[in-house]
Amino acid sequence: MSDYSLFTNPDFDANDYANAILAGESYPQVHQTQSVKLRTGAALESAKEDISVAISKLDLNIDDVSKQIKTLVITHHEDLLQRAASVNNLSGSLTSVRRGLDDVDASLEKLRQKIRVPYQSLETSVVRLQRIRQASDALRRTSRFVVLSRRLETQMSELAAFDKPSTTEKKKMPNVSEDLSVDQQDDKERTIAKAALTIAELGALLDGPEETLDTPGQHSSEINDRTALTIDSLVPLRSVKAVAAHIPVIEKAHFRVTHEMETMIITGLSTLNQSLLASSLQMAYNLRALPTLVQRLSRDLCDAVEERIRTAFDLSRISKEFVSKESAPSSQGLIYKSRVRTEPTNITAPQWTAALWARIETLIEEMATCCIKVYTLEKVLKLKKDPVTQRSFLDDVLQVLENKPSSTFWTYLGRSLEKYARDAAKGSTFLQQTLSSGYPKLLRLFHEFFAKIAVHTDTVYTASQQSPETIIVLRALSTFEALYLSRSTTRLNEAVSQAFAGGPRLPPGANEGVTIARAVMNELDSARFDPLLILAVARNIGTALDGAAMRAESLISTDRSAVTLLGPMATPQQIVNGQVATCLYHCWTKLEKVGEEYTESIAAFVMPGVKKLRTIYGCIVDPLLTAIRRELASIISRLHRVDLQKPPDPMTGMAGSSLYMKDLTERLNYVKTQIFVTFMTEVTQSWMLSIVKYVIRIFVLHASIARPLGESGKLQLTTDMTELEFALNAFLGPSGKRGLEAAGEEYKMLRAMRPLLFLDTPSLASPTHAANLPPLVVLHHILVRSPLPLPHIMHGWQEAEYVRWVDEHREEEALILVEAGLVGKENEGAEYVELAKRVLRHARVTGASTGFGRAVTEFMLQKGDNVVATLRKPSVLDDLATLYPKNRLLILPLDVTVPSDIIDAFIKARETFGRVDVVFNNAGICLISEVEGMPDRDAKHLFDTNFWGAANVTKEAVATFRDFNEPHGGHLLQMSSRTALQVVPGVAHYAAAKAGIYVR
Repeated sequence: MSDYSLFTNPDFDANDYANAILAGESYPQVHQTQSVKLRTGAALESAKEDISVAISKLDLNIDDVSKQIKTLVITHHEDLLQRAASVNNLSGSLTSVRRGLDDVDASLEKLRQKIRVPYQSLETSVVRLQRIRQASDALRRTSRFVVLSRRLETQMSELAAFDKPSTTEKKKMPNVSEDLSVDQQDDKERTIAKAALTIAELGALLDGPEETLDTPGQHSSEINDRTALTIDSLVPLRSVKAVAAHIPVIEKAHFRVTHEMETMIITGLSTLNQSLLASSLQMAYNLRALPTLVQRLSRDLCDAVEERIRTAFDLSRISKEFVSKESAPSSQGLIYKSRVRTEPTNITAPQWTAALWARIETLIEEMATCCIKVYTLEKVLKLKKDPVTQRSFLDDVLQVLENKPSSTFWTYLGRSLEKYARDAAKGSTFLQQTLSSGYPKLLRLFHEFFAKIAVHTDTVYTASQQSPETIIVLRALSTFEALYLSRSTTRLNEAVSQAFAGGPRLPPGANEGVTIARAVMNELDSARFDPLLILAVARNIGTALDGAAMRAESLISTDRSAVTLLGPMATPQQIVNGQVATCLYHCWTKLEKVGEEYTESIAAFVMPGVKKLRTIYGCIVDPLLTAIRRELASIISRLHRVDLQKPPDPMTGMAGSSLYMKDLTERLNYVKTQIFVTFMTEVTQSWMLSIVKYVIRIFVLHASIARPLGESGKLQLTTDMTELEFALNAFLGPSGKRGLEAAGEEYKMLRAMRPLLFLDTPSLASPTHAANLPPLVVLHHILVRSPLPLPHIMHGWQEAEYVRWVDEHREEEALILVEAGLVGKENEGAEYVELAKRVLRHARVTGASTGFGRAVTEFMLQKGDNVVATLRKPSVLDDLATLYPKNRLLILPLDVTVPSDIIDAFIKARETFGRVDVVFNNAGICLISEVEGMPDRDAKHLFDTNFWGAANVTKEAVATFRDFNEPHGGHLLQMSSRTALQVVPGVAHYAAAKAGIYVR
């Protein structure tokens, strides 16, 4: 096939090939080689041979091809015969198909003849009907147009009559009443509204069916007739000569009605006359111009506000006004005109400031006027409705406008105010300083703006709620607010910096603390009228107070030198701490009022800083007071080094106070004159009083356990007590009461200690003789006189350790400790054991009648709460029952070891008061005994009361809270004991029961 590749190419052309042979050229041509690619180069060579050789080759090739064809026919003759036979059979089938197609063509022709003629006739009739309908519609619309034109002429005549009343009418009615003029105005408005409706319908007839379908008040039959016609089939009335003659008159009337409508709208907005505004908007709606009119009015009001804002912040206008005022009296020919100033001089600054504030006040009034107009317009649009569709005018307007007029106004107002305020602040230092320093005044003016528009709008600006519109306006003033807050922060930081500028060498004092507090209160007072501004100021105040706390903390000392009391003078660290504490005290005591005078949101920013100042103050004062108490207690504990048993020397008499008392007096004087003097605060008097009470209490405890104690020792203690009174009187100084009487119960205890020392032993248990003395002190003195060991001796404690333990624990626990020491001691001193038990019994009875449960009951009653008091002997509370009625105090008998009593008590409480909100689980008993010595019956009774009784009450309380107090439930208080954590001898069972109800 390579010999025939040239001839088998689809682009082979015999003529071109022959011409190439005759011309002796190659085939294909050179320009054809780009598109035709031969498989071999032999064919290209053949085209260059002689003609005879080429012809001979062609002959040979033809013969060769003929032979190949013959060979193929011989080889496949059977297949070819079969195909010929099948083709013969197929010709018969094709003939039958051809006949069928001819039948179909004949049927189609018959159908075409039956359908085409009626269709062409129908088409002709439809076209004729369409033309008749077009002509009918044109005649109908023309007729309607003529009727409306005549009606419009009549209405315009009536309108002209209102404008030009006859002279005869003026003569007949020289004094027309105001009511009559109002009636005439109403008639004129109605006439204009009718004319507007007529003009709108005429315009709809002239312009086409789209507007006609929306014509207010048009009859529905007319609308249905017109819907049958397309826009292209309608005949335009403007092409009718009879109609075209009326168009100039209609356009003139349209101009007149539009002018009257716009005049009425302007008048209605100026006077806020909603009736007049509603009439004018109805005219605009009739004229199909309502959306365009509202859009134009809204844009005009926004442009007016923008122009007022631009003018208010334009300092060049203020400058021109001052230049014109100054140059007016002078001669125009002799005056030198300098360039216009945009910044005032030191002389003209007050006048410029006054002029600027006057412009801003005018701006606020004009802004309020425009805002009220916009809301009045929107209100009328919302109230007015289409009489046919009952759709408000505002809905129709919003189909064209993007947003309501009020929203557009606020957007424009905020944008314009922000733009011109920012540009003015950048371009004028004077305006920036004036409005930033006077930002509260500027903000008050905008508060007036909000107050003026609040009556006509739905804007709210209060501490609890701010409308989005007000936020948009105030955000536009963020430039001046940021500058004001920056200056406010600077003032606060300057007050703090000046207070701590001296450092440790010149620490801040009372004046500096007052200065910081005054600066904070001034900033809060300046911003308290605005809920958002005061929040920002409070946030800055919190930051400033944190800075003050950090600087104060860096000045104070916490090492040993800050609390040492070696003397004779206060250490430099104590002096610095005292000054800083004084500063902090005067600062936080004055700032504590913020939590009471301001809202919680303001206090949330300020009070954490105040608490930090108070915490730092406590870090200075608390360790110092603790060190003072520890030092004084250490001096008093030296009482036990004095020999109180030696017989008195009749020759020397009284030797005066002991050495420890003299040291105590000196140390009290040192504390007062060297330590407390550095704290220039009112609270030092309360410190002195608390130290006096503490010294008396510690001294009495030490004196009550002084052993051995003889007659000379008693006299010595009496002398020391007298010296102590003088020392404490001098330490306390003048107070609200005379001398030590300000100490109250502690002073009475000190005075009662003297006669106790000289009482005979049987009288020690008498409540009368031991009045004003704690039972523990009396017990101590009984043990001192007896051979029985004192509690601290039994436990191996020092006197100072025991007194410190008693001071840190409840009296009940101390009594338990003393009572545990009496167990099994009857043989050593039966008389003293009996006396001690009598004192303990009296102490327990008194505790029951005035204990914690009684105190809680009285406290809740005084607060006004209803109380259910349950106890084994209700008669104990008879005194309370006489003071409070049964609807306030319900007293019920209850034994917590009996479950039915608990259930009955809760049922009666719910029946009386409806619900039980708080349950105080306070019932309990204490039995003193060693573990091996307590009978099983007593131990079981103790656990039934203290543990199982509390558990039964808890179970019933939880059920009551869940079933009767939904959804809030109630509160359950469990009375445990310190012995659950720190057990003392003799109360193992009691401690175990209390540990069972102890909640960690």
